[in-house]
Amino acid sequence: MKRQNTIIGLAAALALLALHFTVATATATTNDINPEDFTTTIDNPFFPLPPGVTFIYKGVKEASKMRDVFAVTDRTIVIDGVTCRVIHDRVFVRGVLQENTFDYFAQDRDGNVWYFGEDTEELNRHGRVVSTAGTWRAGVDGAQPGVIMEAHPRVNDHYFQEVAAPIAQDEAMVLSMHETVAVPFAKFTNCLETKEFTQLEPGNVEHKFYARGVGFILGVVVKGGKERLTLVNIVKER
Repeated sequence: MKRQNTIIGLAAALALLALHFTVATATATTNDINPEDFTTTIDNPFFPLPPGVTFIYKGVKEASKMRDVFAVTDRTIVIDGVTCRVIHDRVFVRGVLQENTFDYFAQDRDGNVWYFGEDTEELNRHGRVVSTAGTWRAGVDGAQPGVIMEAHPRVNDHYFQEVAAPIAQDEAMVLSMHETVAVPFAKFTNCLETKEFTQLEPGNVEHKFYARGVGFILGVVVKGGKERLTLVNIVKER
């Protein structure tokens, strides 16, 4: 696997290609991605995903109470030749399950965490699935994996987290490495702050904060809506 700057450039190049071309059939593994360079042991300091750990978040979305249950399972799945860790992410709005998602991550030998896709379900208040429009997987219809967290983030780094236009095209930019953030779970220092946005919805911007050894702790939509999500608990299986 190539070094950090090359990885960022690769993700950006793939994203630009995805914006201009639509491939109707599944593609082969990207030549720059070697499955042997990846592991399901994800221990990046700013995005650790140990199996058996569930991160619980609470917040508000457009004045409605929201709870997000982000569970790291012991399951794995092979996507585009790479074995990925399966995360089960459930979002409840006003106590009702609204989003049911399985996310797929893998870490390369340099410590960068890659995002290989997601299977999403949006549900109505009766529990019926009304949409799976956010679903994408690397290697299908031109989609490529993105970098969800760098091994060695630096201020002004810019990278693509999702490379699956027109479904998903999330980008991130590192704003700071030294933020102090207090959430219900704890107070953290020297947090990583990112600005996350997408060309598909240019009016939406979110700032996210990550604590070393814990991961994502706070998200605040600063443009395009009213949403705030904070870490309230971490549950470990016995």
